[in-house]
Amino acid sequence: MSIKVAIIGAGSVGFARRLFRDILTVPELADTQFALTDISRKNLDMVVQLCRKDLRVNKLPATLAATTDRRRALEGADYVINCTRIGGLEAFGLDVEIPLKYGVDQCVGDTLCAGGIMYGQRNIPCILDFCRDIREVAAEDALFLNYANPNAMNTWAANAYGQVPTLGLCHGVTGGHYQIASVIELLVNKGKKPGDKGFVSVTPKDVNIICAGINHQTWYIQVIYQGEDWCDRLLDGFLRHPVYSKTEKVRIDVLQRFGYYSTESNGHLSEYVAWYRKRPAEIRKWISLDNWIHGETGGYLRVSTEGRNWFATDFPNWLKAEDEPIGPASRSHEHGSFIIEGLETGRVYRGHFNVPNEGCITNLPDDAIVEVPGYVDRNGVSIPMVGDLPMGCAAVCDASINVQRLAMHAAIEGDVTLLKQAMLMDPLVGAVCTPPEISQMTDEMLIAQARWLPQYRREIPAAKKRLSGEKRLGTRKTRGAARLKTRSIAELKRHGDQARRNAAAADKSK
Repeated sequence: MSIKVAIIGAGSVGFARRLFRDILTVPELADTQFALTDISRKNLDMVVQLCRKDLRVNKLPATLAATTDRRRALEGADYVINCTRIGGLEAFGLDVEIPLKYGVDQCVGDTLCAGGIMYGQRNIPCILDFCRDIREVAAEDALFLNYANPNAMNTWAANAYGQVPTLGLCHGVTGGHYQIASVIELLVNKGKKPGDKGFVSVTPKDVNIICAGINHQTWYIQVIYQGEDWCDRLLDGFLRHPVYSKTEKVRIDVLQRFGYYSTESNGHLSEYVAWYRKRPAEIRKWISLDNWIHGETGGYLRVSTEGRNWFATDFPNWLKAEDEPIGPASRSHEHGSFIIEGLETGRVYRGHFNVPNEGCITNLPDDAIVEVPGYVDRNGVSIPMVGDLPMGCAAVCDASINVQRLAMHAAIEGDVTLLKQAMLMDPLVGAVCTPPEISQMTDEMLIAQARWLPQYRREIPAAKKRLSGEKRLGTRKTRGAARLKTRSIAELKRHGDQARRNAAAADKSK
């Protein structure tokens, strides 16, 4: 009997179709029953049309149903994939713009910092609703695969309070793996270039990595190439690399000071710690504007807005386009399809997953969600013990875990005091703002996002009263230290193929 895979938030331009196609690259999964659901009928219909085209062109026996009724989509599902962005781009814009008024300049704002904390307030009640439905109508022992950010907070809530076995999935480890392979290639070739006699090519397949930490703050604690650990040689390679020495200045600085390379991008990492974005005049020296992921103010909001606008405009061409055939060559590096393949076929898959710690990293809290190596086969998901992280790396993670814990409980309980404590404890918010500014910024964000925060409905009137009775502190009129203009449809048309690739990408940093 075929399995059933339900995708929540299937109107997502990049993720839903990407994961749908990935699953269908596995011959044993070619007859999968897919159920796609989203609150936007328009967005859902567009993605479904593209997926149905994929089935028709590739002559696959899989079936596809689509509905805005989430419980109906989840009925009997063996696997549930979450790709939601609660509040959409409108709420995302508030996550970026309101903190800017108080001096908090974010590149992304979906994991930590002011934006990530508020994103968690919108997401976590929905995560618990999804878990309730999974318990009540999905298949027994259904597995929940969460791609939505803030990944650690969502996964923590689902496992601890939703009572549904949940893996948090992220592609951050993969990108850094490619970078490390490139750096090792640079070092081993000592000036030789591709095509030169004796040039040695180094790919990620040649480099065995072990990463451990928390989502978006995971550390490459072992990098094995030809039987040797190269961790202590990476700094020299990154400093000499013609591209990364310019685009990864934050990551290189952290590598220099902590001894280990971080998985997450330059822009992401810069907003999780206190040191690189607290003074607007200094932000540009740490970032690069050649790609949003390297530190652009509101970069992910910009490319997501451009991608959604272009998808809606260019959709007829997507239907006409000849897509790459579904097969091994078209499969992405997203973990989801490999996990399902391992569980269903027994083929072993090794990846890095977000799971409850439970002693895996011995110097991080047991209740936290950690990102660590894992193995999947027909017996299930196995997580080996990692042991201690290097002390400095663990300290960086600990600071973020405390913010996550406070923010998660605030979201579950609708507790403004806990929410403001999470903001106070956030490294970058605390580095930039005074306690009164943090309190007022939080109230302003609560009021602006009230429609997506039902758990705070009794607190919103009090927040409005406080805000109306205080001197306004969020008075900065700035678009950010490194803001680029969101391109119009006319501007995107000049590079239509590139715009289409961006809109379709699950990993928009590529």
